[in-house]
Amino acid sequence: MRRALVGWAVLAGALAVGGPSFAESPAESADETAALAILDQPLHSSGELLYDAPDRLEKRTLAPRREDLVLEHGMLSVERGHHRRSVALRDFPQAVPFVESVRATLAGDRAALMRYFTVQFSGTLGRWTLELTPSDATLKRTVEHVLITGETDQIRTVQIRQSDGDTSTLTIGPAVAP
Repeated sequence: MRRALVGWAVLAGALAVGGPSFAESPAESADETAALAILDQPLHSSGELLYDAPDRLEKRTLAPRREDLVLEHGMLSVERGHHRRSVALRDFPQAVPFVESVRATLAGDRAALMRYFTVQFSGTLGRWTLELTPSDATLKRTVEHVLITGETDQIRTVQIRQSDGDTSTLTIGPAVAP
């Protein structure tokens, strides 16, 4: 357990300082696959992920259909076509595991992660995994766990397994050319 805490502390420092390769490029490629029980085949989408420390996270879906999700200062905004909707993240608790797991990890914000999850670190700093299990009963009804893998100060995948068995896997990188 002590090794896991020390590993997480060093990783959090590297993420906070290094800014998972977002420092070198304003955007990373992002491919997402969602496997839903109600569908015969997984859904695929692709786009870009942008992070501006400490709390602005944007996911631009470019295919199959344009959609922008932006988290900034606790507000979550979704834009599809000419329609835009914004909600305070605190008023949309089912989004917390999806949004905060990525934002807090990118920021190296251990306190934020521990506010919502039990954090388990494994691996080495060169190749690591964070397993986030919701600590709140309300979140547990929605999300079983979040697995985040990475290399050094870069997040590579975020897999969310919902309590109903549905999964979503976001694969991040490489950087998008300006």
